[in-house]
Amino acid sequence: MTQVIAVHSFRGGTGKSNLTANIAATMARQGKRVGIIDTDIQSPGIHVLFGLNEAKINYSLNDYLWERCNIKDAVHDVSYILTTGDTDVINGKLYLIPSSIKAGDIARVLREGYDVVRLNDGFQELSRCLNLDYLLIDTHPGLNEETLLSIGISNILVVILRPDSQDFQGTAVTIDVARKLKVPKMLLVVNKVLSAFDFADLQKQIETTYQASVAGILPLSEEMVQLGSKEIFCLRYPEHPINQTIIGIVEQIADAA
Repeated sequence: MTQVIAVHSFRGGTGKSNLTANIAATMARQGKRVGIIDTDIQSPGIHVLFGLNEAKINYSLNDYLWERCNIKDAVHDVSYILTTGDTDVINGKLYLIPSSIKAGDIARVLREGYDVVRLNDGFQELSRCLNLDYLLIDTHPGLNEETLLSIGISNILVVILRPDSQDFQGTAVTIDVARKLKVPKMLLVVNKVLSAFDFADLQKQIETTYQASVAGILPLSEEMVQLGSKEIFCLRYPEHPINQTIIGIVEQIADAA
């Protein structure tokens, strides 16, 4: 049975899409069948991490939502990125369903919206036709109809926040909504933390405040900034300490599933 994981942040700029891509790539390198769907239709971007540009995207999630294609037509097999060396043998699979980067398509979403019920049908069809172990939903920041659907149907909600007062307040709202929607499991990830912080103390404070587990704390990384979303961090820097934290987050997701 596919485990649906919604990856969410209340505010933009938290590194949500980067973390989603790294979690998914790590799972796939461990032999899992993983799908990512970019439901941040108003400001899509995760496709950049996988080297997809407009010319390579024949069909997107937008086309499915507007009944131009089946959801399977919008699937891009990006498993080829998982091989980081000539001797690598990867048994997992990684699929991406991007949203359109075309200005006209984004404007149409903002103007007309889309059928959220059809979006839910697409989630189920993807899980079935791709025989997925995990489906990761890269959500739109904040709370809207799509986000509430994604949170409501998820088996696990991963909430990303920075050590920032606005993020703290927004995360409280998100967690309150998730509890009302009876999400089975929530995990918190704190990102872009300065090295001057006491990570253990920060984890204790956040877990006490939200009564939810912190799956990992990721430092603000010069290498991550320099990479500039051109690649997936865990594949570019497999020995980096951040990658070890990501592996730990994946293990906690597996334990919660």
